[in-house]
Amino acid sequence: MTDLERILSLWRELEVAGADYVLASVVAVEGPSYRKPGALMLLTADGRRGGTVSGGCLEAEVTSRAWWLTANGPTIQRYSTADDDGDRPFGSGCGGVIYLLLERRKTAAPLLAALAKAFDQRAPLAVATVLEGDQIGRRALAGLESEIKLESEVKNDALQKLAERCLARRESTEGVVDEIGIRGKVWTDYRPARPALGIFGAGDDAQPLLLMAKELGWFAFVADGRSHLATRARFPAADELSVLPIEDLPGISQGATLKTFSLLQTEDAAVVMTHSFEQDSKVLGCLLAAKARPAYIGVLGPQRRTRELLGEAARLLDLPESAIAGQVERWLGNIHAPTGLDLGAESPETIALSILAEIQKLRTEATALPLSDVRASAMTIGIVS
Repeated sequence: MTDLERILSLWRELEVAGADYVLASVVAVEGPSYRKPGALMLLTADGRRGGTVSGGCLEAEVTSRAWWLTANGPTIQRYSTADDDGDRPFGSGCGGVIYLLLERRKTAAPLLAALAKAFDQRAPLAVATVLEGDQIGRRALAGLESEIKLESEVKNDALQKLAERCLARRESTEGVVDEIGIRGKVWTDYRPARPALGIFGAGDDAQPLLLMAKELGWFAFVADGRSHLATRARFPAADELSVLPIEDLPGISQGATLKTFSLLQTEDAAVVMTHSFEQDSKVLGCLLAAKARPAYIGVLGPQRRTRELLGEAARLLDLPESAIAGQVERWLGNIHAPTGLDLGAESPETIALSILAEIQKLRTEATALPLSDVRASAMTIGIVS
């Protein structure tokens, strides 16, 4: 379970009880920091909390002061481990500076409602938040199917435009606004859609893959043509569980229009691992024919077998025999076969780790290099002091 899931679970409990709470949001950092802008922590009056804003060294200090600091409304607080902060510095433990927006239920509830809705809908969300002046804590949202009511008395077009621009650009920013009643810093926070993982195969090796994906907070489903394997008893954590009508797949597109395949969008991932040649080839045909082809399609097993699977998928999709070899090569260039990173994986658990690591690398466009190497490279070109 992720920080956000813990926060939303606690928030729902507090809302039912009508209890007040404090939401702490990391809105900026200077220097190294364990958590980045966008990290959240929810605090209750009886001392409970969900989420973190540091590696563990900052939470107690924030908790001890949050209630009186927010007595008169939202506030920005600075926490640092720098030497010039006195004898009792509080901070990230990394030597950096963290800026937190602290606020009570009145202004935090609409944001948490939007986060919950975006999580459930698997929709991207952009939030523009005023960080200075008498409008601190005021927000605009973009990206949800229906509007979440904010506490703002008057809709502010400038703030809304910033949220919509953040959504379009898919990146968080901080800037100064001096127009239409807002003067000061505004932070725009882009939160991508909750990712989905389709696991095509209900063997024993699919179980740790599902559990790890759920730990990451992903929407994860399992599908297989074998009804005795695709059961709730074997996969209780799956968001969806499907028995595929393998005998009907694919045809040109009827398989790709099944609900199971439509759960995947263009930024999602699918792993084909039924260990059945017939199933794997038909599932691949459906995935490759889908209008919203997932960004990541991984196939378990040696590449030689995947070439054969793709050849059969091409025939099932009625490609002419003369075009199959070229199409197989093009497909191979766009899928991940064998799936996963080279981590020396041998067990179902380590194989699952290698697969999820490769998907995470693709999602974040990261290098997957050791962080020590990344830092050394950055220091060489003068990015890190």
